[in-house]
This record gives sequence, C-alpha cells and structure tokens, in this order.
Amino acid sequence: IYFLSAVKKGASQTVIGLIFGCYAVCNLIGSLILGKYIVQIGAKFMLVTGLFVSSGCTILFGLLNRVPAGPAFISLCFVVRSVDAVGFAAAMTSSFAMTAKIFPNNVATVLGSLEIFTGLGLILGPPVGGWFYQSFGYEVPFMLLGCFLLIMVPFNIYVLPKIDADPSKDSFIRLLTKVKIVLICYVIFTLSAGLGFLDATLSLYAINTFGLSTGYVGLIMLGLSLPYCLASPLIGYFTDKYPATRSWFMVTGGAATALGFCLLGPVPFLHIPSQLWLLIIMLGVIGFSLGMTAIPTFPEIITCAYEQGYEEGLSTLGMVSGLFGAVWSLGMFYGPVVGGLITQHLSFEWAAAVQGGLAFFAVSISLFSMYCIAYA
Repeated sequence: IYFLSAVKKGASQTVIGLIFGCYAVCNLIGSLILGKYIVQIGAKFMLVTGLFVSSGCTILFGLLNRVPAGPAFISLCFVVRSVDAVGFAAAMTSSFAMTAKIFPNNVATVLGSLEIFTGLGLILGPPVGGWFYQSFGYEVPFMLLGCFLLIMVPFNIYVLPKIDADPSKDSFIRLLTKVKIVLICYVIFTLSAGLGFLDATLSLYAINTFGLSTGYVGLIMLGLSLPYCLASPLIGYFTDKYPATRSWFMVTGGAATALGFCLLGPVPFLHIPSQLWLLIIMLGVIGFSLGMTAIPTFPEIITCAYEQGYEEGLSTLGMVSGLFGAVWSLGMFYGPVVGGLITQHLSFEWAAAVQGGLAFFAVSISLFSMYCIAYA
C-alpha cells in the first residue's frame, strides 16, 4: 500500500528502502537500551507504552498521504517511522522477556504458538489491507490498524501480570564473547534481511513483472505467511521437547531459505524465466524455513547466556530479548537498503540471489561450528 503512494509522492526505490531502513536503525538502538533497562523501567509498563506509541504512529502514517509531495512527505515519513520503531522495540522486547519469564521450560513452544498470530497477521494484513486500500483509499487501512492497537492498551493493562526483579550488572558485551551466540545472531540477521528485502521490493516486482493489482499482491503474500504460521508452533514444540535438535533445525532451515531466494527470481545465471507459480512456491519454502530457523534461535541464546554464568531472571531475559531485537533490526535495515540498491541498479533477481548467498554462508559457518564442537 505504502510503496505505490510513496512513488507517487516522488520517493525512489532507494529512498523507500532508506525509510524502511531508518525504522530498523531506531528499532536496533531502542532494543539494546530498553533490553538493558527493562527491570528499571518495568516490563509491563514498557509493553503497554510501546503499544500506545506504535498505535499513534500508525494512525499518523495513514495521514501522510495529505502531506505535499517531495521533501516534506519524505521527511515526515522518516520521523513517524523512527518514533514508531522505538515503540515497537519496547513492545517486542518486553513481550519476549515476559514470555520467557512466565514459561521458562516451554519458551519455543509458547513463542511458536504466539507466532501463529503473527502468521495470521501476515495472512490477513496484505489482502485485507489491499482491499481497504482499493475500496476506501490510502488512509483507512492505517487508521483501522492503529485503532486496533490502541484497543490493546487497556486490555494488556488489565490482563498482564506485574513482574518484579532485581537489575543485573551483566552487559551485552560479555554476551557476545561466546562464539555460538555470535553465529546465532548472524543466522537471525540473514532471516530478517531476507524479510526486509521482500517487504521493500516484492510488491513492485510482482506488479511490474506480472501486471498484478494490489489485492492480488496481497494474496501472493499468503505463500510466505501461511507456511510460517504452520511451521512455528510445530518447530517450537519439537525443539522444546528435544533441545539438541535446535542447531540442526537452524541449519536445515537456512539451507531451504538459501534455495528459496535463489529460485525466487530466479537467479539470472540459471536462465529460468520468471513464473508466478514458481514465485509463490519459493515464498512458501522461505516461509516454512523461516519458522524452522527463527523459532529455535531465541531459546538457544537464553541457554548460551546461562552457560556464560548469567543470572536466571528478567534482567538476563531482557538483554537476550534486546539482543534478538537489535540483530533482527540490523537485518531489517540491511535488507531494504542494500536490496533496494541492488534492485534499482541491477535487478530483483540478483538482489534475491544475494539474500540467498547470505543464508548459504550462515549454513556453512554453522556446519563448520558444529563440526568443530563435535570434534573437540
């Protein structure tokens, strides 16, 4: 929805990528700071405040269509997205930490189950948003989403428990001294970079290549979101029951992600023509592999943190949540910005191939690390 309006307002593919990228940068900074001070701020207060800020920014984003084209529109896009990013960082960092605190033995299962609703949002968001856009214009989808988020504020104030904890003196730096955590962070980076790339480029590619309307582009996104929605709870339950399988799921999922991106275009040197059915199938592969890879990463970092001697409590969980959110945001910055540049100067096919290369490199270093650990 936003891409078409932004292009009409004079924003290039690169500028659109930078607007998405600034969201990721502010999210990264916010995740690290809020994750470090989650105990001092309060997990419940952080979540509720983040929801409130994000809801307001979503409503404001819907009003940007009334701003004159050119620098004024682009500047306000940067401002609103930046503030929204901090609100989202607060909500996500606190929600992940609270989930791990309340369900310490079933972190992956609960997160995987919650990701069903993320998948439902991805499933319903594009087609419903596209329909509202076609029927009522640019403003209505953002207004409805912002109001829905606003309703969640009093609901969460009433439902969520208050969690008291003592602040910790540990830091992110010591967390990153463990090689395995750094490798997991790179895996997270490749996943979010791929998603960020698709967010910034897939809609325009599908419209220009296959002549699709906005509504049909939303339906295509079902190929990504539905498999993710199905995979997340299954992988979460299985990895909680058999924790030793987490690394193998990350490797297998990464390999599938690499294959999916290389055939998404497909990559030009294969000389395979672009086909709509192939695009949808590869989105399905990427969606399922995302669930395979992403769900085990968070509990695995928690396990590594405890092995490093971190205290078992909200403070550690907040730092892990902040680190997860920061690395995810770093990928969400890289994906739209670099992917947008490659798409603009080369092609979507080459940009997708680069994302596949990142995932393949993650698989390679993960396998090497697992081999070294087994040999030792």
